[in-house]
Amino acid sequence: MAKKHRGGPAPTRTRADKKELARQRREEIRKRERRAQFIRTFSTLAVISGLVWLAVFWFTRPDDEPTAPDVLPGLLATRPPWPANTALLGERLDALGLPPAGETQHVHANLRIFVRGQPVTVPVDIGLDADAHAALHTHEEDGTIHVESADVRDFTLGEFFDVWGVRLSDSCIGGDCTQGGEALQAFVGGQEVTGDPREIVLDDETVIVLTFGTSEQLPDPIPSTFDFSTVAG
Repeated sequence: MAKKHRGGPAPTRTRADKKELARQRREEIRKRERRAQFIRTFSTLAVISGLVWLAVFWFTRPDDEPTAPDVLPGLLATRPPWPANTALLGERLDALGLPPAGETQHVHANLRIFVRGQPVTVPVDIGLDADAHAALHTHEEDGTIHVESADVRDFTLGEFFDVWGVRLSDSCIGGDCTQGGEALQAFVGGQEVTGDPREIVLDDETVIVLTFGTSEQLPDPIPSTFDFSTVAG
């Protein structure tokens, strides 16, 4: 005959056991609440940080990003001679975002251009018309670049050509680009400089020469001086 197994009585929880169980439940609830509070706090801080970053970006961004030189209004990519090209000067200045004209900074540089051995005139009134006055401009046909700016900073040859509205790149001037035996070369103070001629800084009394053509067509000697005492204004 099989033996019968008698089940024992269910264990009785004491008052202490019940208190401990209640304590554990309360602790679990508190943990869940702390986790939820942490997630809410982290999410709030993330949103605030994002808003702060967006505000900083918005209020510190440039009002206008400078336009790439190859898409400036009225840009001439033709062979010389080049006029002062002021028809779309105002639009170019708006696109460039250069400092306004002023007397805080006032220096002069001199530019000579030779294409296939022939001198090219840098015309009068580049950067000047009845409605616009650029910080970079000319008053005479002697190649003197007047830097007259309300802000003190380095201005470059590339920026002058942008104001003029004549294409200048590391290999092109106007409608001529380096190819075959012809090349664009730049000289400062009679010494050849390598790299992008657009980056040449218009320091006070700097003499800059740009040439395009063969090596046999280079001016001899390369101009290296200019009488800045003759410059008016």
